[in-house]
This record gives sequence, C-alpha cells and structure tokens, in this order.
Amino acid sequence: MIAGCSSGRTVPALARELAGRLSALFERDVEVVGRLVDAQRRLQSVNERLGRGLSPDALGLVYDGAAPAGQVLVALQQVHWTIHGAFHAYQYACEERRQLAVEVGEVAQQLTVVLCAVGWSAADARTVDGHKLARVGVG
Repeated sequence: MIAGCSSGRTVPALARELAGRLSALFERDVEVVGRLVDAQRRLQSVNERLGRGLSPDALGLVYDGAAPAGQVLVALQQVHWTIHGAFHAYQYACEERRQLAVEVGEVAQQLTVVLCAVGWSAADARTVDGHKLARVGVG
C-alpha cells in the first residue's frame, strides 16, 4: 500500500519514473549534506587549532624565542589553506543543495500533475511516498 492512497490507485509509468527521479535526488541530497557536515567539522577543527595557536601561552613562546617564527608562519599558512578549502567545499555544497531543491520542486510538481490527471487528489499526490511509488506496478 502506498502512503496517502488506497492500493487500487492507478500509477502511470511516468509517475513511477518521476518518483524514481525524486528518490535519486533525495539520495544525492543525503550525499551533499554529508559533505556540508564534513566541511563544517573541518572549519570547527581548524578554528579550534587557530584559537590554541593564538593563545597567550603559544604567542609567548614566539616572543621569548622558544619557538622559531618560521614554524608559526607555516602553521598559520596551513590553517589559512584549511579554512580556504573547507569554506570553498561548504559553499559549493550549499549551492549544489540549492540547485537540488529547485529540481526536487520541479519534479514533485510534475508528479502531482501526472497523478491528479489519473484521479488522485492534490493532497494525496503531494503526500505520496515517492520511494514506494517508484517501486509499484502499473495499476
């Protein structure tokens, strides 16, 4: 049985195709969210590293000559490039997710139109489980 409808409902092949596309888009979204979380973790980690490096104790080592200034500069450059890369990855994933949202909206609208054309109510068409719909046979 498909959520939001009785088991006897007609499900056109085009509806199953659109539901399959929605299912694939949702899977891509999960991957994008994973990349967003990874980029966020990298930013948080490097921010903590930067904070520790800028602590009064760490800076005191530079000023009293205990830590070579070159090492500090190398560490700061590594932090800079880590931030740069993580921020770029985060922005790219956000944009990809925005584009996915547009595509999901368009495909969902098409699916609603197709299902309504064969007698489904708009409410049932909008709330149907796309993963299940993609797997059902033609009624």
